[in-house]
Amino acid sequence: MTMAFEPETRRIRTDAMAEGRCACGHVRFLVRAKPMIVHGCHCRDCQRLSGGAFAINALFEADRVNLISGSTEEVSVPTPSGKGQKIARCPECKTAVWSNYHMGGLQERIRFVRVGTFVDPDRFPPDVHIYTASKQPHVLLSDATPAFEAFYDLRDVWSADGLGRYTRLMPSKGL
Repeated sequence: MTMAFEPETRRIRTDAMAEGRCACGHVRFLVRAKPMIVHGCHCRDCQRLSGGAFAINALFEADRVNLISGSTEEVSVPTPSGKGQKIARCPECKTAVWSNYHMGGLQERIRFVRVGTFVDPDRFPPDVHIYTASKQPHVLLSDATPAFEAFYDLRDVWSADGLGRYTRLMPSKGL
């Protein structure tokens, strides 16, 4: 199901700092920004890699996600695009804390932080649900949140702030 919606109606997150951690506490990180957008992804790969019905990822500029203790190890996994993703995991408990997807050539510049790793994950509900064509049938989505069977045009969904931040990451290319 595709829904039209006005980006200006998105919930504004006023606190632009959030702390996160892995399951064992070895990896601790601090994000110094509000997310550009939060995806609820229902693709089969996210289901498989998360072991759940879908993954919730908050997108941030990589330089705004800072380790405050511990270290991560990167694991490369294939994606349907063929370009792959790098998953940053705790070397101790193996919790996935974020991923870097290719996303138009920005792999090292955007982090998809796993919302469940935040100390207060309730602060980051999905702004949009994607790849709902493969959504688990028992998952019910609110009509208040846009949902797309596949991906979407960023200009139709992202806030002006999020689009501006994204564009600054890739100044040589337009949307």
